[in-house]
Amino acid sequence: MGGATQQKGEFRAGWKILVAGLVGVACGASPVPFNVIGFAIDPIRQETGWSIAAISLGFTVFGVVASLLAPAYGWLSDRYGVRPVAIWSTVGFAASFACVGLIPTTHIGWFYGAWFLVGLVGIGSTPVTWSRAVNMWFRKSRGLALGVLLLGTSICALVVPRLAVAALEQWGWRGMFLSLSLLPLLVATPLALAWFREPRPEEIPSAAAGNELLSGMTLRQAMRDRRFWTLWLSISLVAIAYGGAHVHMPKIIAQHGMSTKDAAGVMGLIGVALMTGRIVTGWLFDRFWAPLVCLPILLIPGLACWMLTGSNASEATVLSAAFMLGFAAGAEADVIAFLASRYFGLAHYGKIYGMLYMPFGMLAGLSPVLYGWVKDTTGTYDNMLIIAAVLFAVAAGLLLTMGRYPDLTLPAETPA
Repeated sequence: MGGATQQKGEFRAGWKILVAGLVGVACGASPVPFNVIGFAIDPIRQETGWSIAAISLGFTVFGVVASLLAPAYGWLSDRYGVRPVAIWSTVGFAASFACVGLIPTTHIGWFYGAWFLVGLVGIGSTPVTWSRAVNMWFRKSRGLALGVLLLGTSICALVVPRLAVAALEQWGWRGMFLSLSLLPLLVATPLALAWFREPRPEEIPSAAAGNELLSGMTLRQAMRDRRFWTLWLSISLVAIAYGGAHVHMPKIIAQHGMSTKDAAGVMGLIGVALMTGRIVTGWLFDRFWAPLVCLPILLIPGLACWMLTGSNASEATVLSAAFMLGFAAGAEADVIAFLASRYFGLAHYGKIYGMLYMPFGMLAGLSPVLYGWVKDTTGTYDNMLIIAAVLFAVAAGLLLTMGRYPDLTLPAETPA
């Protein structure tokens, strides 16, 4: 009874921060490009003659730059607080995303430069920052709260593809980027200015949580721990498997004879699946050992990849596979934030989360190029989908070797 009361109290105290963070995630540099670039590939290719792989490489540039800078943004959040970092980065993301729609297409270097800029200024608008504040406001219900926070990516997957298709039909690919840049500027930023902040000492949910804010491993300690690299590798494999599947989903769907509007509907279904996966997974994380929870959840998308091979799957099969992929992706995003806090503590959470986000961002950015290269060279996505199925299974197995959550009750050492 006491635990349930404490959980309700945490949500009563922190709901504004949670809502602001959810909207910030939804409009940030993590899900918006992911849900847009797949619709822009063909229009850009028709205008420029660039290959699918070459266009996909722009997203890779963004992913690599953003991921390399994630630890730096995490350090800034640890040092100066998450509020200024999140807000300024959200504004920067809006401006840089608009730049993608303004570039000349005389040389592909302009395209890559625009995506470089998105990665340079936008990474602070991702869960690297928003999740730190949520971890500070919630303890007993942290898994569920993080699941709710990361619903932002689900909402993005549900809404943004439809907005993207509508804008593409009305104004072309350039207008699509320009119009969608208004989401972080006019929706996320005002709400963050109004509600998003870290807790004051008297607002920390419990004495144990207050002690936890001062406890945990330094970045150097975490990187000497086998569990850090186990989690790092699992995240890497899932990013390779899922990143390209999501970005190329409109074309994978077209491989089975479905239209662009059908694809937008399927992307929306993925958003529903992401939402379901995050809530269910977060609830389970608060009650059971998280790596075991992830075993079936990460095996499901392997089956989904196999279901998407070929070119004559029924619409029901495609919809089922898309839902399964989205459900698992929702779980994986929770894994990074939840396990980083449980295994390494909160004292240097920003830097540690940033280092764990690095492979996720980099390889999720590289994955679309791999999918595009396979499609360009073989005419089908099948070989990459089969590889992805294997990667999901290996990633699930790796998490089972993580062991118990450590006791992180001692104050952290001097920052690494």
